[in-house]
Amino acid sequence: MTIDADRGLLEALLPVVLTAGRIEMNYFDAGVEVQTKADATPVTIADHEAEVVLVDGLNTVAPGVPVIAEESVAAGKVPETGDEFFLVDPLDGTRAFIANKPDFTINIGLVRDNQPVFGIIYAPALGKFFATLSPQDAVEADIAPDSQGGLLADYTFRPLHARDPDPNALVAFTSRSHAAHDTGEFLNRLPITETKKASSSLKFCLIARGEADLYARLGQTSEWDTAAGQAILTAAGGSVTTLDGTPLAYGKRGEGYLNPHFVAWARGPLLGAT
Repeated sequence: MTIDADRGLLEALLPVVLTAGRIEMNYFDAGVEVQTKADATPVTIADHEAEVVLVDGLNTVAPGVPVIAEESVAAGKVPETGDEFFLVDPLDGTRAFIANKPDFTINIGLVRDNQPVFGIIYAPALGKFFATLSPQDAVEADIAPDSQGGLLADYTFRPLHARDPDPNALVAFTSRSHAAHDTGEFLNRLPITETKKASSSLKFCLIARGEADLYARLGQTSEWDTAAGQAILTAAGGSVTTLDGTPLAYGKRGEGYLNPHFVAWARGPLLGAT
């Protein structure tokens, strides 16, 4: 089945994402027990309950399109995929969530022919919603998780446009929770004049908004961490590439859906950076 990755898909998924956001906020406000997965990363009941809502919603909106979701994969439930599938991270930035910091997100990405063509990123604690209206059109809106509106027309969407970097004075995002020596070495090769920290997939959205020029991640990530952000950043004029400058690709089932090292750029890879 091939679905249209456009405004209609976004319209159908908006109430699903808001429902998942409300679930997460209930636990965020009240506190939650933390468990540790086999890969030593934390997980909470909020991750699991939100994922159920998101996967059920996707199965209703796009029946027949496989859904690769983080907690399901961790439990050994990995559906077969073809040229088109969804990637879902129900709660990206679990460490921030546990620490009662608001920059955690819900990520939904649609992949077609190994590239993200549609994305939604929602930060319920911040009331920030980011999405693609088409592969060339990214937007953001202020939407609180307890909002009653269920239609896109109920909200004001603003276009996202990545900025043109100053090649002599770059601003970089780094991860708040996943510092890596290799990442620091990579950034030292560039004329970075300012670094900013953020958690989760928000870094892609903030670059798409024009707040920085790049985000390098030379550490372990999975495809559900990046697909939605790559779709949004690409639609805003940016790109996400491996260190050799090729677009970050998806569908690596045999590798456990792990990403190689990558860089998110406000535009294309900078000369001499890769």
